[in-house]
Amino acid sequence: MKFRTRAIHVGSEPDATGAVVPPIYLSTTYVQPGPGDWGAFDYSRSGSPTRARVEKAIADLEGAAGALAFSSGMAATHCAMGLLPAGSHIVAGCDMYGGTYRLLHKICNRSNIEVTLVHADQANLIAQAIKPQTKMVWVESIGNPLMSVPDLEQIAEVTKKAGVLLAVDSTFVPPCILRPLELGADIVMHSATKYFGGHSDCLAGALSAKTPELHQQLYFIQNATGSVIGGLEAFLLHRGIKTMELRVREQSASALCIARWLESHPQVQRVMYPGLASHPDHSRARRLMGDQFGGMVSFEVAGDIETAKRVCKGTDLFGLAVSCGAVESLIEQPATMSHASYDPAARAKAGIRDTLVRISVGLEDPEDLIADLDQALKRAGGA
Repeated sequence: MKFRTRAIHVGSEPDATGAVVPPIYLSTTYVQPGPGDWGAFDYSRSGSPTRARVEKAIADLEGAAGALAFSSGMAATHCAMGLLPAGSHIVAGCDMYGGTYRLLHKICNRSNIEVTLVHADQANLIAQAIKPQTKMVWVESIGNPLMSVPDLEQIAEVTKKAGVLLAVDSTFVPPCILRPLELGADIVMHSATKYFGGHSDCLAGALSAKTPELHQQLYFIQNATGSVIGGLEAFLLHRGIKTMELRVREQSASALCIARWLESHPQVQRVMYPGLASHPDHSRARRLMGDQFGGMVSFEVAGDIETAKRVCKGTDLFGLAVSCGAVESLIEQPATMSHASYDPAARAKAGIRDTLVRISVGLEDPEDLIADLDQALKRAGGA
């Protein structure tokens, strides 16, 4: 079956009642046949029927041996980092979400885990950074917020040769566009709050594993730490998945339209979107993703940090908020919002400037969004 069909039907098989929409199980515990005689479900931290359905759907769409649903994207990321033994080393892309940077440098460092940040769109730098203690390489399929595109196939060759895990945060590129496990990744993480849920009403995360053994290792950590998704959130997440391909297709088309318009705007100095021919990783993005590149666009405005703030505050349709991937469009300034947890030196090394603005393109008419950005840019620049 095609992706769109599977997104609707896998995990939504009718139960004994024949309900077309599966029920939400909110029970925290389940009666057992006898002492030490366990049924399919025992305690909702370990699993529930509602959670099992959405995990089945995610695993199928990712081409995974198994998937796990979490209470947030950071909970999923933390679980993956739980595979790292104390004193080990991880190589990560410097173009990464600020929350991941904070986790690596403020939490994982407490276990003496060393972190090396490199520009992940250059696979040779990843290869050079790997040490005997390296246990994992962590990259984003499209970097947040600079929209760099790593060569996942080439990086997978590097990690396989070195015997280390390759984990990919593919939040910006959902599986209707890209499936990193098919390109050699071992683990895929999604902040499922974004394109999976799609409506800014469901906080969730997901991990998909390439092998049953890795899936079981991750499940053990998840169950031990308790970072699981609730029943209502699992239901909302599963419902969002059913329309993901339709939403993402429209968001990608609108984002490309807006990015092309931004390139010609006098108040914009640089536009970062992999769908643009001017993007340094454009040919790679086309090879990996085809003709869809997601709904995230970043651009640098002419002026200073205050100019960027005025642009963000000056829109009417774009909500000034972090997060992304939902039906409504959002705008933010990474230096003071999504990536404020970076220390200034690391932010400068990554290339995240104070004048950078990041937008998440929703499902509004792109002409309306362009008009909104145009008036905000003109007012911010004093035009």
